[in-house]
Amino acid sequence: MSPRARRVAGLVALALAGLGLASWLDGRAPGDASGIVTTVTTPTDGTGPGVPARVGTGDAPEAAPLAPDPASPDPVARGAYLALAGHCAGCHTARGGAPYAGGRPIATPFGTIHASNLTPDAATGIGTWTADDFARAMHEGRSKDGRALYPAFPYTDYTRLTRADTDALFAYLRRLPPANAPNRPHALRFPWSLPWLLDGWRLVYFRPDRFEPDASKDAAWNRGAYLVGALGHCGACHTARDALGGPSGPALGGGTLDALGWHAPSLLDDAEGGVGGWSVEETAAWLATGLGPRAVATGPMARVVSGSLQHLVPDDLRAMAVYLKALPGAGTPAPKPSRAREPAGGATLDLGERLYRERCEECHGASGEGGPPHWPALAGNRTLAQASPVNAIRAVLHGGFAPATAGNPRPYGMPPFGPELDDREAAALVSWLRATWGRGASPVDAREVNALRPIPVE
Repeated sequence: MSPRARRVAGLVALALAGLGLASWLDGRAPGDASGIVTTVTTPTDGTGPGVPARVGTGDAPEAAPLAPDPASPDPVARGAYLALAGHCAGCHTARGGAPYAGGRPIATPFGTIHASNLTPDAATGIGTWTADDFARAMHEGRSKDGRALYPAFPYTDYTRLTRADTDALFAYLRRLPPANAPNRPHALRFPWSLPWLLDGWRLVYFRPDRFEPDASKDAAWNRGAYLVGALGHCGACHTARDALGGPSGPALGGGTLDALGWHAPSLLDDAEGGVGGWSVEETAAWLATGLGPRAVATGPMARVVSGSLQHLVPDDLRAMAVYLKALPGAGTPAPKPSRAREPAGGATLDLGERLYRERCEECHGASGEGGPPHWPALAGNRTLAQASPVNAIRAVLHGGFAPATAGNPRPYGMPPFGPELDDREAAALVSWLRATWGRGASPVDAREVNALRPIPVE
């Protein structure tokens, strides 16, 4: 069946499901597994890319029974590393809650999903699950009772994991202290609350898969492909989505996180998030710290660096860097962003420059040179050159911090200027920044600024 035919069939299934299934509105708690079982892993059974030879200590939850170790023969120690590598706690630990006990709200364009309890509590967690149950959730996107899981849990990426990795992760989760924390019901809008609609979605967008190493590539590239494409589920953010939440563009080609109000840049384009012009060492260091001469991780990516990437062993970081540099488009001249509107007028740019001199120059420098690593350079900063101005607007309105890591334990932050600037002023400042250092990026207007004033729930 062609992709177009599958999409048509899926849309028909969605429509038919919505006609007579209103009584199935998902207002109940998700039982022993909600719509998310966010977990990730690394290949250790010899079928996937190579395993690094040593490990860092990381910051595993205090309840972790063993130190994380991707090379350990003990599956629990390997699973502890996998949980860090996949940033499982980022979704499955509520603020102030027990590690992995779920309850954290996850905003989506269709409503709010609440992450499930992954502790081995028999009543509210996965205490009655088997390794086969867990593997089916990871590989097929179905819960213990056979229900389709909501794709906010990116099983479309995790389906590529090796069985050895899902078993190791399950072994680790089974060793966590049980937490009696009932799963919270999702708060999805109609018709997305109809669970049977998921079958139509799966028909259109999901095919079970496994990672297959590319014999024409070396071990580092294959390891990086596994970490980025399966374990790290980078495409969950860095791939565009259509109105139904399915991928609508090339994998890793960039997308907007509508519910969070951030732009995940394309990793295929050096004008956005591609690293073709970076060395492997620079890229690996950026993944570990979120700090670099031309980019600083902020927003959701800062949390990924802080909670996950900084804990990967050097060999894994280097493998990711090797793979990312080899993506299509890496190393080619970065194209200028297209102009969606006419350039901002002289008065607007004059206002933007005055605001920069008054409020930004002290840290970022008269020529945008900054004071790396704490005050990033704006000259050559790719956030300003992206076709989407969303991240630049958010930085001006809400400020932000680089991730806290072992290499940057006390990160400096940028104060929010949203309370001090009105929409017109903020638009003028961002427009001037993009005109000056954005390599022809289009200006922004006050309406775009106003739409991003609410602070996103992350």
